[in-house]
Formats: sequence, structure tokens, C-alpha cells
Amino acid sequence: MAIKAEKTREAIRKTGAKQSAQKARPIERQLKVKLVRSLIGHPRKQREVVKGLGLRKVNSEVIRKDCPEVWGMVRKVPHLVKVEVLEKK
Repeated sequence: MAIKAEKTREAIRKTGAKQSAQKARPIERQLKVKLVRSLIGHPRKQREVVKGLGLRKVNSEVIRKDCPEVWGMVRKVPHLVKVEVLEKK
């Protein structure tokens, strides 16, 4: 009986940890970034920022994690890109 009780305690402990981890998980936010203007005639640094975001051609889209680094890049070229916030559960 002692072995069964020990196993059930372990099972309860494991499932309890999984449930608490799922409850604590926040909603993940992502950004859909789309290149809406051509890079022709723009400074090299702006071209590099767009390339760093992963955009290549006009109307190309990428999905990036919602973090300060990505927002900083978007703020460097707001006249070239369009941003949409996606919420993922």
C-alpha cells in the first residue's frame, strides 16, 4: 500500500505542476509586419533594418515575436512598413 500511495502522490504532484504552468501562461502576442513601400531611394541603414526584420520585396509579410527589439526596428522605418498585432492563445 505504501508504494501505491507514493505513486499517487507523485502523479498528483506532476499533474498539479502542469495545471499551474498552463494557468500562468500569458497570451502570446505576435506582430505581422508587411513591407508596403519600396526601398529604392532610401538610406542604407533603413534598408538594413528592413532586411533585419526579414522582409525582402514589397508586400512581403513576416510574423515576429512582440518584443522591444522588433518594435525598435519598426519605429526606425514606420513609413515603409505596416504592423498588425496578433494575439495567440
